[in-house]
Amino acid sequence: MKFFKSVGQEMKIVSWPNAKQTRKDATTVVMTSVLFAIFFGVVDFAILKVLQLFVF
Repeated sequence: MKFFKSVGQEMKIVSWPNAKQTRKDATTVVMTSVLFAIFFGVVDFAILKVLQLFVF
């Protein structure tokens, strides 16, 4: 029970982000994920083409 009481006290201290900040953070995460996916897709395609030059 002491643990749960301590958790409750800590949760009151936590500074939660507002909706605007949450949307901004979520957008940043999604856009970063999309950019990384595009980057790795292009790199994968380039490596595939280079390897095909040597193999075939």
